[in-house]
Formats: sequence, C-alpha cells, structure tokens
Amino acid sequence: MSTLSPRSRPRPTDQADVRRHNAALVLGTVADEGPLSRAQVSVASGLTRATVGSIVDELLGAGLITEQGTRSATGVGRPGTDLALRPEGGAGVGLEINVDGLACVVVDLAGAVRHRVVRPGDLRGRTTASVLRAAARLVDDAITASHALGLDVLGVGVAAPGLVDLGEQVLRLAPNLGWHDVAVLDRIRSYADHSWPERVVLDNEANLAALGELWSGGHGRTDSFVLVNGDVGVGAGVVLDGALYRGSRGFGGELGHLTVAPDGPECRCGARGCLEQVAGLDEILRSSGIAASSRDDDAVAALLAALERDDARAVQGVAGAARSLGVGVAAMVNLFDVDTVVLGGVFAPLFPWIDAPLREVLERRVLSASWAPLRVTPSRLGRDAAAIGAALAPLRALLDDPLAPAASSV
Repeated sequence: MSTLSPRSRPRPTDQADVRRHNAALVLGTVADEGPLSRAQVSVASGLTRATVGSIVDELLGAGLITEQGTRSATGVGRPGTDLALRPEGGAGVGLEINVDGLACVVVDLAGAVRHRVVRPGDLRGRTTASVLRAAARLVDDAITASHALGLDVLGVGVAAPGLVDLGEQVLRLAPNLGWHDVAVLDRIRSYADHSWPERVVLDNEANLAALGELWSGGHGRTDSFVLVNGDVGVGAGVVLDGALYRGSRGFGGELGHLTVAPDGPECRCGARGCLEQVAGLDEILRSSGIAASSRDDDAVAALLAALERDDARAVQGVAGAARSLGVGVAAMVNLFDVDTVVLGGVFAPLFPWIDAPLREVLERRVLSASWAPLRVTPSRLGRDAAAIGAALAPLRALLDDPLAPAASSV
C-alpha cells in the first residue's frame, strides 16, 4: 500500500490515468477535509467544477461517498449539498498481534470503529500455530460482525511486532516472541474459515499505529511526528511531511532496541541496555511493585489505580521509565527534527505521570528545545492505534485509486 495520501501522489503522465488520478484527488479531499460542497471540493483540489461534478457522480454511483444535508446559500447561486465518505461503502478489518495479546477491529469507510475485541495475555512461550489460530478466529468473528452490520470487508490489515519484509510480506524477526521468518498472512488465512479479500497488508505495529494517527487526524496541521508505541516492546513510527519513513529496507523505527544503558540488562535481541528493557511495560510494572498478570489489562489497571492514589513506588517507577524513554525520544527528535511526539500504547494512559519527567529530559537533550518548542501529546487512538491503522491501511489503498478494477470483497 502506498503511504502517500491521494493528493500527494505525482500527477500522471499517461492521459489514460488522468481520470483515475482526479478521482483519487476528489475522494481524498472529501476524506481529509469533508463534509464539503462540490464547489469547496473544486477549490481544495484545484479541479474544475465540471470535472468534480462528473467524478462525484461516479463516486456516488460506486457507493463511496454520500450527500448529506443542504448547505444554505450565502451568496449568489443555489444551495448545495455536502459530500462525505459513505460509512456503508465498505470496511477494513485490523488485527494486532502483540507480545501481550491480540486485538481486532472493524473500521468503516468513514473511519468509525464498528467492532472491537481484545484478547489480552502474554503470548511469549506459546507456539506460533496457537497464536495464529487464535488470530484467525478473531478475523473470522470480525468478518461475521461486518456482515451483520451490512458492511462488505474490502481488506484486512495485520500489525505485527518486529521486522516485516514488506516485499515478501513475511515477519522476519519478532525478538520478544522468538519468531523468525513467519509468513503471518498465509498462516492466518490457512486457519481461517472465511475467505479474505484481495487487499491485505502486513506491517510493523508501530508503523501502522503512526499511520492510524496520521489518517485519523486530530493533531492539528502537524504532518511530521514520531509515534512512540509502548507495551512490553517499544517501537516508533516516523512520519515526515505526511508520509511514513521506513528506511532503505523498511526496517526503520526500532526505537526499543536503541541502546540507552550499555551495561544494562540483556535484551531478547541479544544486546544489552536496549530502551525497552528500561522503559517497557515489564520494567514499569516491576519497578512500580505491580505483579505481572496473565491478563495484561489487569496489570495496567492495577498500575493506574496505584498512580491515582499517589503510591510513591508506582510514581517513582513510572518516572524512572519516563526518563529513560526521554533519552531515546530525544535521539529521535535530534535525528529527524520533528515538532511533535505522540505517545501511544500503554504510554497513552500513563501520560499524566510520564509527561513531566519526560519533558525534563527532552529539554536537556533536544538541541533545538530552547527556540523550537517540542509538542508531546498522548495518542488519540491509545492502545487501539495499531489495530485501527491496520484496518485503515487497505481502505487507504482504495482511496488512492477508487476507479481501479474493484478487488473482491468478502
């Protein structure tokens, strides 16, 4: 899937593709800025009103957009109707496989979460087959739920922890799970009862969490940020000028394996002092005096309760992790010069207790901090960001090329 929004794609050089390009431009404008009138779409997209009108009729016929309400006239001309994405135009299923459990959501074309199931539990030590069979059941249930809601499933996205080979669609390495070279999509589909649509995506969970934040909006006009996703592992998704930065081979963003304490504890990757060993959920719970639970949400709930009653050990444990996190985040900011850091995963509910100690470190370590203020904010999507990003990924592929020959839905 392209990480470019429809309006940032280069203009086509082949005249035969102009209409498809313009359709993506119109649909992307409605998706990003709607509801809008036809005249407003024309102004925002730079296309003529006649071109917009023709494309809108086609998109209405395809069931991708809808007309809603009537815009009152403010000057000459007749009133117009607003255009918006049609929620019933389709849905994406998003599955997250994480160290501390599975999550699955259904997101409609307008971006609303219509179904959500979370299965917490430590997956370390479980066989690959048992985890992927459980994942297949969640996807089957999500497709069934989509049908009950009257939604066709247009695509499935899977978020996985570790290094994902995008070309081969293989999870090359997930250190915390002990997985090597797992064809995740093929394996899950082999266990599933439902058939899958043609649009399928496998990507790193932090990358999809960052894309979920980008596509869902809510961070003002910021189009360059680092999303730091924290649970047992710690990952980062880097968005620069509205596009995900992956690195030369697609393996960028492994913030959790940045060394911040060279003589620190050994990591499952084989190195010592990796960030996730001193700022991940396991260390936060240990230093806060919270017993790890087979149900991760129980342990996090216990931690939050301790913080709410101002338990000194819990407050100090979270603050210590926040300071370690600040070392890694400062390195990312110095490298990429972003103006915003979004904290996701478990860091989102912990944000009120992380914020101050993290900022203290960032103010010391970010070189530009004194004249270029850095915005630090919790994720809008919280711990669902990766699953929602996974569900949105195949839908964004549709927005990129709405007039392409339709891929089969389920």
